[in-house]
Amino acid sequence: MRGGAGLLAAAIAVAVFLALWSRQTVPAPIGRGTVAPAFELPRVPEAGPPLALADLRGQVVLLNFWATWCKPCEDEMPAMQRLYDALAREGLELVAVSTDEGSAEVEEFVARLGLRFPILWDPSKATAEAYQAYRFPETLLIDREGVVVERYIGPREWDSPLYVQRIRRLLEGAESLP
Repeated sequence: MRGGAGLLAAAIAVAVFLALWSRQTVPAPIGRGTVAPAFELPRVPEAGPPLALADLRGQVVLLNFWATWCKPCEDEMPAMQRLYDALAREGLELVAVSTDEGSAEVEEFVARLGLRFPILWDPSKATAEAYQAYRFPETLLIDREGVVVERYIGPREWDSPLYVQRIRRLLEGAESLP
């Protein structure tokens, strides 16, 4: 009887665990048609006040999550700078969020590559987690109303005609979600 009572207790414990675990809500995926989660992060290097997504309302935003240790992230940064140089005056805001633990390596990276678009710092990775960004680089294209238009995983040649045209259509208001 003793062995049976232990088995019964174990079965009850497993049942309770499964019942509680199944009640946890899993956040919906952040992708096309999702309202982009709000955030406010410090700039790196400290070039002014923190930047919030709400500050960019009314602009098309290319939001990139990256880290200094990520070679594909480094490889795509020059194309991001060229894209920013080409479309910033038309209303594109490009924001790159570093998930590095220390700001010194981020500052060195930014200086070495000559990046001039806003670089934000998310050492706790809370914003990256809110966006479910775990595979760097990850980039989201967000429309003027704050809705995610597209999610890109992996590096891109951001200044290629394909992306320039897509972003220009958004800037002109000629593209919307299907």
